[in-house]
Amino acid sequence: MSERHAVVVGASIAGVTAARELRALGHRGAITMIGADPHGSYARPPLSKAVLKSSVADATLGYRFDVLDVISARSAAVAADLDRRTVVTADGDPISYDALIIASGAEARRIAAPGQRGELVLRTLDDARTLRPRLDTATSAIVVGAGFLGMEVASACVARGIPVTVVDVDPPLHTVLGSYLSGLISARAEKQGVRIVQTTEFATLVGDPVSGVALPSGEELTADLVVTCAGDVPNTSWLAGTALADHNGIPIDDACTTNVYAAGDVAYLRAAKKRAPFWSNAVAQAKVAAASALGLPPTGAPTDDYFWTEILGVPIKVIGPLPVLGAPTEIQAPSKPDPPCSPGVTMQAVQPS
Repeated sequence: MSERHAVVVGASIAGVTAARELRALGHRGAITMIGADPHGSYARPPLSKAVLKSSVADATLGYRFDVLDVISARSAAVAADLDRRTVVTADGDPISYDALIIASGAEARRIAAPGQRGELVLRTLDDARTLRPRLDTATSAIVVGAGFLGMEVASACVARGIPVTVVDVDPPLHTVLGSYLSGLISARAEKQGVRIVQTTEFATLVGDPVSGVALPSGEELTADLVVTCAGDVPNTSWLAGTALADHNGIPIDDACTTNVYAAGDVAYLRAAKKRAPFWSNAVAQAKVAAASALGLPPTGAPTDDYFWTEILGVPIKVIGPLPVLGAPTEIQAPSKPDPPCSPGVTMQAVQPS
C-alpha cells in the first residue's frame, strides 16, 4: 500500500501516532488526517493538570507532524461508505481512501437534562479554557465523578483553596485502583478538605443554568462551580449504517482490524469486552493499526498496561491491567518514611501482565 491513500479519522494522539507510524514503516502515499477540533492536534492529559493551572501551558500542547507530509482536513467526519471507500466530512466533501484508520476518540459524557444550560465538562482545550477562569473566581465547587478526571479537577480546586465536594456512587478511584489505594486517596482528600459524598444512585444536575446537584436522598447541594466528570462516550455516531460500532465503541481484534482499522478511545478489544481509554493504549493500538493497514506484522501488542496521574500532589503510577485488586506487595517510598500519601511519595501498584 506504499503509494496508496491512507485516511486517518481523528487528530488526537491515536490519529497522530497512526500517521507517524505509517511513515516510519515506509508508506510513501498520501495521508489525510480528518479532525474537527479548531485547535488542531494536541495532548489531552495536561488539560486537567497544567492547563487548569496556567494559560502558559496552552502553547505547549500541540503535536507536530509537519514533516510527515500529511493533508489536514479540519472538519468533522459525518459519514462513511465502506462499499465506496469514502468518508464524508461536515464540509460535504467525500474523501476516498485505500485504507481507513478510525481514531475518532470520545467525547465527554454529559448528564444534564435536555435543554438544561451551563453544564461544564473537561475534554477539549476549549473546555479547559472555559473552566480555568471559573476556577479563578469560584468560592465553592462540586465535582460529579470520583474517577481519574474528577479527582484531578478536585485537585485543581484544592490548589486554589476552593472548598470542593466530590459526588459519586463509588469511593474515589475505587473501580480502577481497588479498595486499598482508594482508601489512601480518600483519607488524603478528606485531610485536605475535600468532602466525599458517596450516593446510592447517580446524582442529577439542578438549576438552569446548572447551580448544583440533587442527591438520591432528596438533598440538594449548590456551589459556584459544578463540573461533570462522568466518563466519556465513543465518537461513533458518524458511523451510523456501517455496522462497525456498538454501544461500547468499535470492537477490534489484536491486529486492530474491524473491516477497516481502529485505535484509541473509540475502540475496544473484543477479548476485553470494554474500552480502556488510556493514553498508552491509544499509542499502542495506533501503531498496530498502521502496521495492519500496510499489511505488515505489528511491532508490538495492542495494549500497554501503564497509567499515571497526579492526585492532590501525589503521583500515582499503575503498571499492569486495571482494576488493581488487593493491597500491593510492595510500596516504593523515599528512604525517610513519610505519612501515607504524603507529597513526593509514589504509590506504585505493580501487577502481573
